[in-house]
Amino acid sequence: MAPAAVEAFAPAKINLALHVIGQRADSYHLLDSLVVFADVGDSLRVQGAGALTLEVTGPRAAGVPCDADNLVLRAAHLLAPGQGARITLEKRLPVASGIGGGSADAAAALRALSQLWGRALPAAVDVLALGADVPACLDGRPLRMGGIGEHLVPLLPLPPVWLVLANPGVAVATPSVFRALVRRDNAGLPPDPPRVATAADLAVWLRLTRNDLEAAALTLAPVIGAALRALSAQPGCLLARMSGSGATCFGLFADPLSAAAAARAIGKAEPGWWVADAGLAPPQATRATT
Repeated sequence: MAPAAVEAFAPAKINLALHVIGQRADSYHLLDSLVVFADVGDSLRVQGAGALTLEVTGPRAAGVPCDADNLVLRAAHLLAPGQGARITLEKRLPVASGIGGGSADAAAALRALSQLWGRALPAAVDVLALGADVPACLDGRPLRMGGIGEHLVPLLPLPPVWLVLANPGVAVATPSVFRALVRRDNAGLPPDPPRVATAADLAVWLRLTRNDLEAAALTLAPVIGAALRALSAQPGCLLARMSGSGATCFGLFADPLSAAAAARAIGKAEPGWWVADAGLAPPQATRATT
């Protein structure tokens, strides 16, 4: 019997490192990226219905489309064209912020609707049409992501780490950031990190890497620099870097108390920013109700 409703969590995607290593003839950029997922994100609930509808609620719902432009509805059409469901998306992550909010929502919709409708999940190459981050978000494990997002290799287990995410209140369009790139043929990541035991060891390895989009994004939104400086100034911050195409930046911490204190301090100093502390999220499972 099909469940009456299915709930899914859509965790924020964090690019610990992101190298742009080439560009294909069709203009898609080739990436080499280290991706993890934070335990802060959006929530999605699907119920059986005759027609396919989407309602967006939550503190970050303003400006999120509920029409065919929304990746959640595009994901539903990809999974089962013509099938009906009532979808409610609670939006907590800022939009156009470099942490894969829309892609995570699409992946959560695929997981939830596949259970509601009894359909198999599509392959990574098929969901790539929804966006470069969707295959990784659908997988949900710490990954090395290559190609245009379709090559996914699980990482060795990472040590316990905590993140502080800071978005300075600006939306940055990903295409604009890529257009602002000065170089598109950078070197790839070094070999995958060994089995590191501590967050400090991971930070040492991450300092061998970078986010190639950071300099380009800074030319479009200089306030990103303020977010990086605010994170770097916090006690216990091992590394501060921009995620994805921005404007969200992350600070890497070794313990949850330091991360929570840093988030409080930045939130107090910059009340107009979106700030959150988080651990790493496990691979996501859906929850069905009858």
